[in-house]
Amino acid sequence: MISASNKKAKNTFEELLSRENYLVTQANDLAKAFGNLSSLEHKVLDYCFSHVKVQDTKNIMYTDNLLNLMHHLGLTRSGDSYKRIADALRSLNLKTALYLRTIEPDGKRAILMTHLFDHVKVIEDSKFEFRFSQDVEPYIFQLKESFYSFKLSELAIVKSKYTLTLMKLWNARGRGVWNPRNLPNATIEGSLEEWESWFLGSDDKGNLKQWPAGRFKQKVLMVALKELDRLYPNVMYDLLLIKEKRRVVGYRLTITPFKKHELGQIDVVLDRMENSNESDFV
Repeated sequence: MISASNKKAKNTFEELLSRENYLVTQANDLAKAFGNLSSLEHKVLDYCFSHVKVQDTKNIMYTDNLLNLMHHLGLTRSGDSYKRIADALRSLNLKTALYLRTIEPDGKRAILMTHLFDHVKVIEDSKFEFRFSQDVEPYIFQLKESFYSFKLSELAIVKSKYTLTLMKLWNARGRGVWNPRNLPNATIEGSLEEWESWFLGSDDKGNLKQWPAGRFKQKVLMVALKELDRLYPNVMYDLLLIKEKRRVVGYRLTITPFKKHELGQIDVVLDRMENSNESDFV
């Protein structure tokens, strides 16, 4: 007979396990795990990821110079730039908590609460060093090998954090080497709560940030889609609202690249999406 305390513990665990948007189970989940980062923090994180090589082994300490990072970000060499970069590294150390679904040796399910980094150091001669957490390293190495193949120069020109997130989701769903000349088809689908977790993240207490569906569409999705449309004009983006009665409960985004000669055959959908009746978002 299961005791009341064991039953409560099991129910609590099942509730945690059901929150899939918080759990990392494969490498491409890292593309949607850091919705609470700013645009600068995203770019600094991408710069850190770029150090990883497919052949890397565990427990590697990566080192670089803050001047190289400033140059990559287009920042001038100044005290203010040093402070911005140092603050971004500090924020990355604070904001990259991860929840990994694991299996114990006896077969029991578990949730491991850990962080992306276990070591970040800024040195007075402008050097900095970092090491990824041992718990997360397998995902980092898979990430580099499997799909995280943006060129840093491509990410550096992106302005919105929402665009960066959507690009990573697109790449993760496309499953392949990212090539701007041969972009992958992709379909990204999820509940409103999942989309909000990917793009907005959580507050300091770990609670998911939530916006009304209409605001989220206009201030997040349309911002990202407009910038993507500028960066990759030979792509059609079609956003479908998933509803229960009149209430928006999720989105399905279909991304379809096309050749230049097909341009006249493709209907542009961004204006239709932006100007859709706001009564749909009650």
